[in-house]
Amino acid sequence: MKEKLKEAIGLLSEVIVGKNDTVLMGLATLLAKGHLLLEDLPGTGKTTFALALAKVTGCSFARVQFTNDLMPSDVVGTEILIPQEGRFVFSKGPVFNNLLLADEINRATPRTQSALLEAMGEGRVTVGGETYTLPEPFFVIATQNPLELYGTFPLPESQLDRFMARLEMGYPGRELEAQVVSHDGHYQKARNLPAVLTAQEVLEIQEEVEGVRVDDKILDYLMEIALWSREAERFRFGLSTRGVIAVKRMAQAFAYLDGRGYVVPDDVKRVFPYVAYHRLVPPGEYVGRERLEYLNRFINSVPVPL
Repeated sequence: MKEKLKEAIGLLSEVIVGKNDTVLMGLATLLAKGHLLLEDLPGTGKTTFALALAKVTGCSFARVQFTNDLMPSDVVGTEILIPQEGRFVFSKGPVFNNLLLADEINRATPRTQSALLEAMGEGRVTVGGETYTLPEPFFVIATQNPLELYGTFPLPESQLDRFMARLEMGYPGRELEAQVVSHDGHYQKARNLPAVLTAQEVLEIQEEVEGVRVDDKILDYLMEIALWSREAERFRFGLSTRGVIAVKRMAQAFAYLDGRGYVVPDDVKRVFPYVAYHRLVPPGEYVGRERLEYLNRFINSVPVPL
């Protein structure tokens, strides 16, 4: 199974060139049973990455373009009347796929954004008083434009907290970008990627990730991080219990991808900025790379239990 993962990482890296951290953290989020928020300018490869990840993992894929007139029923589905039979039949929406790309999620109204809450938190949706279970694995990748762009609605904190990690795609280096431009982008290449894994194998790996050992010293370290984050003047609000769990689960996934059955402090340090970015707001105008650097300085200042 780990050989298949290595092959999947290699294929993803061929499509998302020069962005190894993005590839690893995105895959780790899936294996940790989380959801991923990609925030960046349009045209930086967010959609290509989501499609490529679905292809190599053998997951069913659907893309929803979020707009200000999108309705919740366009995402979760709706009941349709069958006149001849005098009854309603539920027509499933695109959320009934293994991987759902919520493209430009912050262009939709808060009402539609909230339609994903139950799906992301519970793995199910309720329509007309009936509850429907979503397929497993279920993974949401939401792309978000920077808030200063026209026509965006800020995601509420309750929705942001449903995302385990937040990443930026960023621009590739000059030479790598020239390669992408010469091929008119890599979207078509992503569409033709082979399925290295199956959805069932992804589920099996997720179970193995849950079994990655987190000893008491690592738990002490996580609690120390949480307590330090809650001290006055470091952040507007400290890390919540759900946030601490997200750091632990991401660290387990990263350790697994690194070929280990146990978490070390460096795993926690590596994933922390991506898990904390949308949860911890530092004082001052820290956004993008500056906020990541601030979070890195913070995590490196927290003492590691001996």
